[in-house]
Amino acid sequence: MKPARFDYQRVETAQEAAAVLGELGDDARILAGGQSLMAVLNMRLARPKRLLDISRSQALATARIDSGALQVGAAVTQAAVEHRPRLAQEVPLLALAFPWISHFQIRNRGTVAGSVAHADPSAELPLVLTALRGEVCLRSQRGARRLAADDFFTGMLLTARADDELIEAVRFPVAQTGQGFGFEEFGIRHGDFALCAVAAVADARNLRVAVGGVADRPVARDWPLLSGAALDEALNQLAWSLEARDEPQASAALRRRLVRHLGRRAIDQALASRSPL
Repeated sequence: MKPARFDYQRVETAQEAAAVLGELGDDARILAGGQSLMAVLNMRLARPKRLLDISRSQALATARIDSGALQVGAAVTQAAVEHRPRLAQEVPLLALAFPWISHFQIRNRGTVAGSVAHADPSAELPLVLTALRGEVCLRSQRGARRLAADDFFTGMLLTARADDELIEAVRFPVAQTGQGFGFEEFGIRHGDFALCAVAAVADARNLRVAVGGVADRPVARDWPLLSGAALDEALNQLAWSLEARDEPQASAALRRRLVRHLGRRAIDQALASRSPL
């Protein structure tokens, strides 16, 4: 299929995009990499009157360390972040997750903010953002605000972004001394969306485990350091709490099993990789 007719407008700044969004609301859509949006347009699941192209915006194409977080602008591609020379030291969980994201051709065009905006519950970047307690920076004519990832993702392909707001940047907290990270995923083929993915963050006292691909959004749980039967029981309770459903790609029972198995592996990886205090 082909998309419904729309007007095209190139914009250079967040303020310019916010002005158009303030005028048109849901009748305007942001185009950055287009890897998620174009499929939606081609299936006519969205019929905006205007596309706002930010892909050549220099103002939105920067990724930098800012106040303890890697702040990634709305026009920054996934490949640009993936190939940061110090990414493994800055945000190790991102470095672990990137090889699982689709294929390099998609990462070359797709943006970090675009994946977050699309909010697919099986996508890796929303999962990492949730696991790290990251933030989404929103801009409108009314001003700027930040939302925690836990508050931003509200359901299947749904977020708390208002129709007149642009995702200006996404913030991934940098690794702290004593933390370790783990990431595990299972899909039918490499590059497919995950049937289940688990991200884990561990320090000297606590565990944070986030699961994608099972519920309608990434779901995180915080535990004290657990081991043995106590950890198995916590993972089992988490698996059941996600209310997995039987689907053609995978049964609910398989997804619960994956939560338990991948969860244990991701946690072991996070515990083993903790940096010395």
